[in-house]
Amino acid sequence: MSSALLRTTPVPRAGLRAAKPMASMASTSFARGKATLPDLPYDYAALEPHISGQIMELHHSKHHQTYVNSYNAAIEALGDARAKGDAKAAAAQAPLLNFHGGGHVNHSLFWENLAPNGKGGGGEPEGELLTAIKKDFGSFENLKKQTNAALAGIQGSGWAWLVKDKTSGTLGLATRANQDPVTGNLEPLLGIDAWEHAYYLQYQNRKAEYFSAIWEVINWGTVSERFQK
Repeated sequence: MSSALLRTTPVPRAGLRAAKPMASMASTSFARGKATLPDLPYDYAALEPHISGQIMELHHSKHHQTYVNSYNAAIEALGDARAKGDAKAAAAQAPLLNFHGGGHVNHSLFWENLAPNGKGGGGEPEGELLTAIKKDFGSFENLKKQTNAALAGIQGSGWAWLVKDKTSGTLGLATRANQDPVTGNLEPLLGIDAWEHAYYLQYQNRKAEYFSAIWEVINWGTVSERFQK
């Protein structure tokens, strides 16, 4: 996670509206070693009826903010431990940094993956991205089916990602438990959150309905930009 990435201003807590973002919202936001909560490029209620405004507000302003706060606390504790030469205390921060740092990175990417239906969200990918999807999955419908199957197969909490192999350029699917981020030779293009906090207030135990509905608000423009990098 790079400390050179842009910082954004935390969103207001009241109401179902999010503050408007900078022209290009940073995928992850850190300032002088501290993570900051990114703004959303749409209102909390803008993804309805597919994702409720209540879910979006809680997910962004509460859950994501907790990852940010906890990551920053772990960074501070790590610095204190190093200053004291306490290797045991420093090592104890590693799982916290992975979990909360991963939660911050994953959610920052997730918000960018979404857009209101008909206003950048939904529909189908186009151009080179669609060509690659057809090549590696057979069709866009196959991609959706395979992704939904991967999501349904996650035991407990986690994520499913459409990824690009940085060496071959081919597309594939990857799942990660909890908040483990996508790293190494895989570039995350599209992530779908399978944690209960992403859907339960609206869909309850019918998570398959959430997995189907979220395709109506996927921002294929953002996915395509990541693919072309």
